[in-house]
Amino acid sequence: MTSKLAVGLLAVYLLSAVLCEAAVVTKYSTELRCKCIETHSKFFSPKLIKELKVIESGPHCPNPEIIVKLDSDVEVCLDPNQKWVQKVVKIFLER
Repeated sequence: MTSKLAVGLLAVYLLSAVLCEAAVVTKYSTELRCKCIETHSKFFSPKLIKELKVIESGPHCPNPEIIVKLDSDVEVCLDPNQKWVQKVVKIFLER
């Protein structure tokens, strides 16, 4: 009886280890890339921006990324080289 219990516990342990590792690998494999494939460069009113995220360049992506969430809950990547985008980021960071 104890050998069956030991085998059962070992099987449960191995299964949980495999599932946890798969979850971690999936999480990191999706985050190690650029989030912005295309950027928006035409001006629009900063009043439409609900949230702003700045992601610095690094091993995941060679370009800095600026992602805004609009009032309509749509996420848009902005071109960080545009002057109006730089002003909007500066205003948001001062808040």
